[in-house]
Amino acid sequence: MKTWDAIVIGAGHNGLVNACYLQRAGLDVLVVEKNDWIGGAAVSRSLTPGFLYSNCSYVCSLFRPEIMRDLELPRYGLQVIPYEGGAVFTQDGDYLANYRDYDAHRREFARFSKRDAEAYDRYARDVTRQCRFIQPLLLRTAPDPTSFRPRDLGELMYLGKKFAGLSAEEMALTLRFWTMSIADFLDEYFETDVIKANFALSGIIGTALGPMSPGTAYVLLHHYMGEVDGSVGAWGFARGGMGAVTRALADSFRASGGTIRTEAEVSRVLVRGGKAGGVVLANGEEVRGRFVVSNADVKRTFLKLVEEKELPQTFLRRVKNFKIRGSSGKVNIALDSMPEFPALPEGSPCLQADMHFTDSIERMERAYDDWKAGRWSADPFIDMVIPTTLDPTMAPPGKHFMSCFVQYAPPKVEGREWTDADRDGFAESVISQIAAYSPGFRERIVHMEVRTPRELEAEVGLTEGNIFQGELTFDQLLFNRPVPGYAQYRSPVGGLYMCGSSTHPGGGVMGAPGRNAAAEILRDLKRGIKDMSGAHDVI
Repeated sequence: MKTWDAIVIGAGHNGLVNACYLQRAGLDVLVVEKNDWIGGAAVSRSLTPGFLYSNCSYVCSLFRPEIMRDLELPRYGLQVIPYEGGAVFTQDGDYLANYRDYDAHRREFARFSKRDAEAYDRYARDVTRQCRFIQPLLLRTAPDPTSFRPRDLGELMYLGKKFAGLSAEEMALTLRFWTMSIADFLDEYFETDVIKANFALSGIIGTALGPMSPGTAYVLLHHYMGEVDGSVGAWGFARGGMGAVTRALADSFRASGGTIRTEAEVSRVLVRGGKAGGVVLANGEEVRGRFVVSNADVKRTFLKLVEEKELPQTFLRRVKNFKIRGSSGKVNIALDSMPEFPALPEGSPCLQADMHFTDSIERMERAYDDWKAGRWSADPFIDMVIPTTLDPTMAPPGKHFMSCFVQYAPPKVEGREWTDADRDGFAESVISQIAAYSPGFRERIVHMEVRTPRELEAEVGLTEGNIFQGELTFDQLLFNRPVPGYAQYRSPVGGLYMCGSSTHPGGGVMGAPGRNAAAEILRDLKRGIKDMSGAHDVI
């Protein structure tokens, strides 16, 4: 029986990034994927003739440019098309436009409030300062603050120097920013409801928190840390859908000699003598490897794939307490023609980016109230994009694909499992809201795919349907992600590593966890560490 150097569980983007780096370092790597397609949450699928759906993740920005260069992804077909605009529709028939051009963007704010237009410069400056503080940490392994190893001490000194480089006022603002709500943060700059709603969306997407919940200001920052063609904070569409990202990764991996097996679901990690030595597939087949890397979230990895007897009780307790709460769903729609939005001028660039209809923070918070009660939101927040306005490869001529990311959808409906009737009700809440702003919208629908947390967990393997594999709150960041003592991609089981979004620096189609985990694995191999186990439990 062949023994691979590395077995990577899951062909999502972080798993593929990890596999690419390991393969390019000269290892013999196998990626095993439970589905008959690759990509995890970053996938393009044809679910109705002629249309290509980005049926989970739907826009691109966070993916690190350093990884794109290292793995030569443009050579393998990855192209990201920047957004052209965007809009928030208001209930009185107006809209707030977003433009790529800075001056046009500022003039649009002035149409609602001259004071807010002036405040926009201050807001952009302060958010950019926060981005500059955190961005260098994305591709660095978080230090273990309880360790006296030289490398950890060096990383702690690096963090200390960055923080010491701030003025006293900047230090105070940074600490407040990381812990405050997005509603409170925006109140310090803007007075207009629709302008605040425009920015607040980045603080709640994928998060089981409302805009008035502490910690959501950092979630906004997380979404601002990407770039497209060198433009920091910009977003765009991957040509050919989000599956273009993972197709390029898979092609880069295979070109280096790597192997991917689909329809190879892992039921258990093989552990003998406290060390991982391979995996057992759902069909009973054993696949041997020198070490194993899990792209699954931390709960799925250690509560389902590893036997409890192999893990310390303190570690298990912390894994069970790690917050992974489903809060969102997805509705993907094939349209036989471009929908009309009477509020927008004909040919408006606002159609070529994200649009939404929630024009106040209060409406967002009320949508969150439904989630807390175990219901999908009656008046949901919808982040809607029509990528075919810029990418004609995803639909037949004259037809369009629409992606709707929806908050909020609970992991269970009033304490019970989702039913098909619940799924239909969830979809109706989305279609009704769009139709209220777009006459004739229902008649344009050719096909629709509806994904609640039930489908996201069953099909993609996201626990409770949480797209970030864990909340991005301050208590679950840096050396606390996923649990203290094990934030450096290792685990209590020797030779079992983590590379998914449950690890630093978190979720989104970023690739940083996969790349950082590969660096730690290669460091262990270079040092000749035999058991490759994690550091220790922190009580």
